[in-house]
Amino acid sequence: MKPLTEADIRSSFVNATPEELDQLPIPGLHEMLWDEREFLGWRDPQAARRGYIVSWIDDRPVGIVVRSAGGSLRPGIAAMCSFCHSPQPATQVRLFSAARAGESGRNGNTIGSYICEDLGCSMLIRTAPPHLNPPATIAMRGEALSGRVRNFTQDVAKTA
Repeated sequence: MKPLTEADIRSSFVNATPEELDQLPIPGLHEMLWDEREFLGWRDPQAARRGYIVSWIDDRPVGIVVRSAGGSLRPGIAAMCSFCHSPQPATQVRLFSAARAGESGRNGNTIGSYICEDLGCSMLIRTAPPHLNPPATIAMRGEALSGRVRNFTQDVAKTA
């Protein structure tokens, strides 16, 4: 992923309200390992159910605000993130919804998907031991992850 500045992030959101942009917490950008990310995802420490996803689409950053569902999946079962396709305990995957951009979103039109609760998919695809997760596999999973994030983001950005 190409590095982002605070200005890039703040100007990228397609479905944020002015109030959400005013309260937007910026993660520690100086700590980011940009070459080990397919997208920037983080949760809002002040609003437990709110999260943010920013990815590069057509050489520009596009950000979306997502909201997690109030409840979680049933403990004791397995679930899979629709972004990274990593199977994990159901308590670590959550349904997130995002208002569509423009008037459609202001009228309540949303789209949802099951995503890693911490929005840390980029790190999750890299966590297996090297002999089980060689660089070629990481590259393939990263490309697939980027494509799924891009498709979701583009779907949210549609105004009709």
